[in-house]
This record gives sequence, C-alpha cells and structure tokens, in this order.
Amino acid sequence: MIIDFHTHTYPDRIATKTVQLLESRSGTMAHSDGTLDGLENDMKKRRVDISVVLPVATSPKQYKSINDFAVAENERFNETHVWSFGGIHPENENYKEILRDICDKGLKGIKLHPDYQGAFFNDIRYKRIISYATELGLIVVTHAGVDIGLPDPVHCTPAMAEEMLEEVEPDKLVLAHMGGWQMWDQVIDRICGRNVYLDTAFSLGSIDWRNGFPHRWELMNESQFKRVVQAHGADKILFGTDSPWTNQNISIEDIEKLDLSDDTKERILGGNAERLLNI
Repeated sequence: MIIDFHTHTYPDRIATKTVQLLESRSGTMAHSDGTLDGLENDMKKRRVDISVVLPVATSPKQYKSINDFAVAENERFNETHVWSFGGIHPENENYKEILRDICDKGLKGIKLHPDYQGAFFNDIRYKRIISYATELGLIVVTHAGVDIGLPDPVHCTPAMAEEMLEEVEPDKLVLAHMGGWQMWDQVIDRICGRNVYLDTAFSLGSIDWRNGFPHRWELMNESQFKRVVQAHGADKILFGTDSPWTNQNISIEDIEKLDLSDDTKERILGGNAERLLNI
C-alpha cells in the first residue's frame, strides 16, 4: 500500500484562483488543478492507494467551514480513497471545544501552518493546542522550515520544534518537509532520533519552476535525504508529496530509486502511515 500523507485540495469554486495565487507566490508549477477530483485522478494514474488532505485555517473564523468540508470529503472515502484532516487556528480561544468536535466528527488529525497562521511554533497557543490534541489521540501535522511562497521570518524552525517536543511531549506530531524545509542540517542536530515523525513532502528530487522565476532553492539530494533517514530512523518517516505541488508518481519513483532496503522503502511509502492512521 502507498499512502501520500501530505496533499492539499481546495473547494472547486476557489481552486483555480488559489492554485494560481500560490504558483505566483512560490514561482513553482502545480501538477493538478487542486480539486478533490484532480487529486483522485492523479491517484488512479500514479498508483497511490490513499491520500491524506491537510487543510490550513488561515484565519480563526475558517475552522468550521474547513472541518465541515473535511467531513464531507471523508464521507466519500470508500469512493475516493482520500481522507481529510481538520483545521484549527492558534487564535481560536475555544480550541478545546474545536478539537473535541474534530474527534467527534471522526477526523484523525489536524494541520497547522505557523507561517500562514502568523504565529511561531513555540507560541503558548500552539503548545496548548498540541497538548490537548495529544490528550485526545489526534495526529498533528505542521509545516516546518522555510515556506517557499512566504518571506522571512521562519515560523517553525528545528529549535522551536525541539522546544515543543521537550515541553509538550506529543506522541503523534509530524514535522513536514523532512523536519524543516531548507534547514536539514539543523534537523539532524536537533530533531533526529526524537519521538516525532517527518514527512518527505517537497523535499527530495527537483522543483518545477515557472518560466522567468529566479531559482533560489534546491531540494535535498539523495545523500542528504539518506543521512536524515538514517539519523532519525526509517520507522518515523512518512511519504508525502505536497500534491498538487509535486507529481505523485515521480515522488514515488524518487523513493524507490534510493539505495535503501526494500523493507525501508515499503515502510516509508506506506507501512508507517498505516500504523499511525490505524488503518
């Protein structure tokens, strides 16, 4: 089984505008139209069994519409094989009520994005949210490291994640983008070996830049990627693509080509996610 643990979809009515805006901000090219149907079609073409959708509440008012949309998506799971997490914002003072409602709705986790939510990851509001989410048994996925489409400062550095791990001790925290996009040396120094998951989204391979956009960044090479996997342990690595921002099939091939054991690759591509999602 192959599970893409890190994907994004947008409601049909805003998908085109949202994808175009994010393309212009990041200078990168999307690989699908950003809709649920687009993701489902990619999965069929690219041999992905399950995709996890990670919505982001960019304002405190958005949590209800995001979570209602996630429930509606999940009702079609047997047809689409797409499972959505919920969303919450650090400014939601009723965070316990929202998290309990997320549990009651059967959602398995939440997505945080400190850059888009305008708060640093070691903010007490995130610590409270993650502490209570952990108590409820929810998975917490957060963007980590640089965001390609947003300016400095970085709102979730490896040092901030290390502080969260030491003070809150979450047992189902996922640091996206191999623990901290473009900050992978710090990930090895501060994060690797701790009780936290890393996902591979938008980390290995190459970036598909838009024409005329200055190329500021490169993704990890095979040596860097293997170094993080070996330092952290393959049991805590989850396959993710950041779809629609990378091609699911190419991302699978990038993992399959690595000089790692077949068992290690199988765990990364799906086995670890099966256990975490309790499928």
